[in-house]
Amino acid sequence: MAAEKWVYMVTAQTSPNIAVINYWGKRDEVRILPVNDSISVTLDPDHLCTVTTVAVSPAFDSDRMWLNGKEISLSGIRYQNCLREIQGRAGEVKDKERGIKIEKKDWEKLHLHIASYNNFPTAAGLASSAAGFACLVFSLAKLMNVDEDASHLSAIARQGSGSACRSLFGGFVKWRMGSKEDGSDSVAVQLADEKHWNDLVIIIAVVSSRQKETSSTSGMRKSVETSSLLQHRAKEVVPKRILQMEEAIKNRDFASFTQLSCADSNQYHAVCLDTSPPIFYMNDNSHMIISLVEKWNLSEGAPQVAYTFDAGPNAVLIARNRKVAVQLLQGLLYYFPPKSDTDMKSYVVGDMSILKEAGLDGENSVENLQPPPEIKDSIGSQDQKGEVNYFICTKPGRGPVLLPDQTQALLDPETGLPK
Repeated sequence: MAAEKWVYMVTAQTSPNIAVINYWGKRDEVRILPVNDSISVTLDPDHLCTVTTVAVSPAFDSDRMWLNGKEISLSGIRYQNCLREIQGRAGEVKDKERGIKIEKKDWEKLHLHIASYNNFPTAAGLASSAAGFACLVFSLAKLMNVDEDASHLSAIARQGSGSACRSLFGGFVKWRMGSKEDGSDSVAVQLADEKHWNDLVIIIAVVSSRQKETSSTSGMRKSVETSSLLQHRAKEVVPKRILQMEEAIKNRDFASFTQLSCADSNQYHAVCLDTSPPIFYMNDNSHMIISLVEKWNLSEGAPQVAYTFDAGPNAVLIARNRKVAVQLLQGLLYYFPPKSDTDMKSYVVGDMSILKEAGLDGENSVENLQPPPEIKDSIGSQDQKGEVNYFICTKPGRGPVLLPDQTQALLDPETGLPK
């Protein structure tokens, strides 16, 4: 290793994933091993993503990390587990152009700087920790020239945040709970890539971007300790649902997909209510959105929209195609219009073309919306202004990638400090 004060770094981008068959409860809290399999869809990084830059330099005197611009501690066991596992697999790195050579033994002495940024709310039930740890592990593996495939890396990311293992792949992903005590077989595998079911459109109603009152970690622990429904769900219900969901995804069977996703989301939140003391992640607006979707699906005679809720009040709505997504957005904006001083371009973000197709990109367009015709009885009106923070329009997306453009790096290439 040369003595010059160089900085060697890489930048990566990863997306959060949203479960359609949920993970809730650990059988091993240290290794983060779940009590059941789970299945998720990875979101499009053009709309929701974590960007992480990792850097190494002989000039660094300690490991440091910045999350969304604020320095945080790396002393936590989850960060340390991920760092240890990656460093133990580190290879030799050569950059002939810059005269940099890092041998395997050098990694033990070198320190890291890490900067990570989420373009969506952190700790609000939108899987920010999943995207964050997946991006951390992926970028560190690239920095240290680790020769492991995505499934092996997923077992490392899992030790940071359980569902992070699923963000190592794009499209539809299954996290196998595994059976070994050491967790070596608790890994993620891709069921189908993001192009397999490209008719789907996803709209997320960010009902609250505040940090949730009960973290997923403490919530799961309480549920495992006190909920008999969790035990029944893990042993009797989820194994059958996993097989059925795999078939639904394989066959692009939206009716089955919707039935399974909605039922599993509702049961997962029933487990939270069955916990002592009960855990409340959803709120009145979450329930109103469920009612809207259920009534619409019933009126159409076939499912048009599936829903799922993570550990938070935010609704993830999956429309069967773009035409349905346009109608869905119109209905959501009728019941949950923006405040009068809110710019529509900040109220509906992500894939803005859906807003245009819905005819809602002009002045006063929301005020002109008519109530959805299929909902005969009023379950809300336009007095719900401001009850939803904003909407994100997106779709299934790819797995993690490197960002070679240095302008996208979060750390200065000369100092290794945040830009």
